[in-house]
Amino acid sequence: MFTIEKLFDMTANSYERTEEVRFKKAGIEILENTKRYLKHSDILLDFGCATGTKAFELAGSVKEIFAIDISTKMIELANKRAKDSGTSGITFKRIDIFDEELKENSFDIITAFNIMHLLEDNRNTVKRIAGLLKSGGLFISSTPCLGEDMKFSTRLQWSFFRLLMSIKLFPRIKMFKFRELLDLISKEIYETIEIKKVFHEMSGLFIAARKR
Repeated sequence: MFTIEKLFDMTANSYERTEEVRFKKAGIEILENTKRYLKHSDILLDFGCATGTKAFELAGSVKEIFAIDISTKMIELANKRAKDSGTSGITFKRIDIFDEELKENSFDIITAFNIMHLLEDNRNTVKRIAGLLKSGGLFISSTPCLGEDMKFSTRLQWSFFRLLMSIKLFPRIKMFKFRELLDLISKEIYETIEIKKVFHEMSGLFIAARKR
């Protein structure tokens, strides 16, 4: 089966370029929104960090970042970028969110940028994130909601990917509706404090939610 891990290992070398070109405007908006919630004393977990693009941007706003991804290739590239740039305060590791190395009540902030729609078990993942957060900690996410309206050209692209999904040549992706995503997060002991539409070729949500 073609898994998310395989997909990101294959696309790792072009991932940063895609972020900088196709999703640059949305990326800037998401980072600006996120930085408003950060403090220099915060310990942040970046879940699904890819090559570390957003982690590097956030590094100066918090005390420490622990950045994780299941793609070996993505983490290799992130570590190379950290070494080449001399960036400190970020630890990149190839582990998943359920790894025992991640301790309960350890993080002030957990970010999940453009990853929620790729997860096999959204409900248990959101519960796990709640467990990892300290009391009053923040879960900040941006998620494409592919079940909502999108540009015609983008819809055509996704029709092709849905065909590939149906014959198991592409990982299954969750086609979130806005309400469905909000319900998923709010039901798992979170108090939603900000909701904002992001992305421009498709519909998506930036959500900041506090652990009760």
